[in-house]
Amino acid sequence: MLGERTLVLIKPDAVKRGLIGVICQRFEQVGLKIVACKLVSATRKQLNGHFPASDDWIRGMGEKTLQTYNEYAMDPLEFLGTDDSFQIGLKIKEWNYHYLSLGPIMIMVLQGIHAIDAVRKLIGHTLPYKAAPGTIRGDFSINAPDLANLVGSACKNLVHASDNKAEAEWEIVNWFEPTEILSWERADEFLHFVQGESVDTKKETTMKYAALEQTFKALKCDDPRNAAEYA
Repeated sequence: MLGERTLVLIKPDAVKRGLIGVICQRFEQVGLKIVACKLVSATRKQLNGHFPASDDWIRGMGEKTLQTYNEYAMDPLEFLGTDDSFQIGLKIKEWNYHYLSLGPIMIMVLQGIHAIDAVRKLIGHTLPYKAAPGTIRGDFSINAPDLANLVGSACKNLVHASDNKAEAEWEIVNWFEPTEILSWERADEFLHFVQGESVDTKKETTMKYAALEQTFKALKCDDPRNAAEYA
C-alpha cells in the first residue's frame, strides 16, 4: 500500500505558465513523494506508447465530446464535420498528440499510500471548468472542451494522472527506465507509517532504532565523516 505508484504529466500549458513548482507542492504537501522526474520533449513514439490504441478508447473520447455538444446545444456537424463518435475520437486523439508536443512536459512518478486515488482527487475533474476549487485544475484553469474544439484543439487541462493501477504500470514503463526510479524515505514517513500505536509495533520500532543506533556508534569510531552523513 505504501509503495503504490502513479504517473503524472505536467503538460506544456502548465510548464509554460510556470506552474511546475506549485503543482509539485500540492502533491508533496499531502505526503506523496517524487521517485522519478524529468523534463522532456515528447516524441511520437512515446506518445504512441502513452495513449491507448483500442477502438473502444477512441470511440469513448468521441462519445464524451458528443455529450458536451449536446449539453450546450451545439451541432457537431457544424463544428467537427461529423457526428460519428469514432471519427470524432480520432480527431481528439490527434489534437492530444499536438497538445503534448507544444513544449516540454514534466513527467513524474509519485509514490505513497493510495497514490493513484490521492492524485486524482488533487488534480480535479478532467474538464477544468467543472473542477472544484482547491483542486489543481479548479484553481488554475477554466478551459472547456467546447471552446477547445472551436479552435481545433484538445482541452488544455494542465496535468494528466493515471486512472488505475494497470494504467499506472503501463505508463510508468513507457516513460521511465527502471534505473530512473529511485528508492528513498521522506522524513515524515516514520511519523505516519512506522510509529504505530500498538504495543507490538512499538517493540518492533524500538528494536529497529536500537540497531540503527548501534550502527551509528560503530561508524563514529571507524568513519566519522560517513557517520555524520548517516545521522
